Amino acid sequence: MSARTARRTRLFAATTVALAALALTACESDTSDTGASAPASSSSPAGAQSEPTTGEKEPGNGSKETNGSAGSTGSGSTGSSGSGSSGSSDEPNGGSAAGVSDGSDSDKPGKCSASDVKITAKKVSRPLNHLLLTATNTGSKTCMLPPYPAARFGGAQSVPPVAEATKPQSLTGVEPGRSGYAGVLLSSGDGSGGNGYETNTLTIPFEDGSIATVALPSGGVYVDTALTVTYWQTSTDNALGY
Repeated sequence: MSARTARRTRLFAATTVALAALALTACESDTSDTGASAPASSSSPAGAQSEPTTGEKEPGNGSKETNGSAGSTGSGSTGSSGSGSSGSSDEPNGGSAAGVSDGSDSDKPGKCSASDVKITAKKVSRPLNHLLLTATNTGSKTCMLPPYPAARFGGAQSVPPVAEATKPQSLTGVEPGRSGYAGVLLSSGDGSGGNGYETNTLTIPFEDGSIATVALPSGGVYVDTALTVTYWQTSTDNALGY
């Protein structure tokens, strides 16, 4: 082999070695690039994992919004219930409870009349010369008696005076089956009365215009100018106390 050929052979070998080195360097560079991208790729899953974490927070915020909505609903329900209760409570407090009197005239007892009250007359031994009148309610409703019995004995043109000292605090009302009482002083006990006469009839008018006919004791009664009646009372003691 000539010297020239030997140089070419060495040059070729050197070139081959250089090319091989370059190829190896290129391969290493490719491998390095791939390795660099791998961490980037692995960071992406890490990013993906962080997103679920953010996602978990979002449901949390969503829950808070739901709670807020529930709070609004609760407030609305409370408001609605409160409003309903208030309205319900007002009606009942605005309306009247059942059977309670409102104080109107329709709730007050009416006036008694001869059709629903029976009056009887009875002589008593004490006090002297007194007659006891008993007015019994024979009707089905409570009624109010007149202030006093405007008694007319026989054919008298006027009614006897009433003893003002016997006036009660209010009119006497009688329930069905109950009675009111009035006393009558027929004549003076000492004979000082004048214009006396015997009678066996007695009539007592009511405020509605009806008139009750009262049967007197057998033999009639004697009356004179001392004739006086009491107001209707709730007891016989009060009626005969004058």
